[in-house]
Amino acid sequence: SNSGTAAIVEFPGVLYRGGAEKKIREYLVRENFIDCVIALPENLFFGTNIATCILVLKKNKKDDTTLFIDASKEFVKEGKKNKLKERNREKILQTYIERKEIKHFCALANIEKIQENDYNLSVNRYVEQEDTKEIIDIKALNSEISQIVEKQSALRNSLESIHQRVRRGAKCIK
Repeated sequence: SNSGTAAIVEFPGVLYRGGAEKKIREYLVRENFIDCVIALPENLFFGTNIATCILVLKKNKKDDTTLFIDASKEFVKEGKKNKLKERNREKILQTYIERKEIKHFCALANIEKIQENDYNLSVNRYVEQEDTKEIIDIKALNSEISQIVEKQSALRNSLESIHQRVRRGAKCIK
């Protein structure tokens, strides 16, 4: 058939491993069959807690871009498993249909970019991860440390004073 779409659930290793898997990826990319790669959350399927992905293959694509969707955080924890709720599935589907880049969620890459990445189809190669590092005010932190050191010194002096009084009291008892 000259047209058709297939969605295949895989373990993420097929997106980056070498050998025969890389040769298959090279062929699929060169022939422009890879329409979308979706990274799914871990612990989604029964029998495995490893993350999975969906490869969407399509014949007769309209352009030479591949959509990469990072849906690894699109889940709700239910018991021991993660679940894709209706809103999660809808967000993924709408993103696939609209094919617009969304910062930290999805990105488009053309064949040349995928080739530059040595045919590595890992979603995190194309979708920039959100920076979740906490910004720390060093001056405020140093001020807080100074206050703690002052309190510690005052407490030490108080303890030493109490200790001396106890020793004097012990001498009086003898």
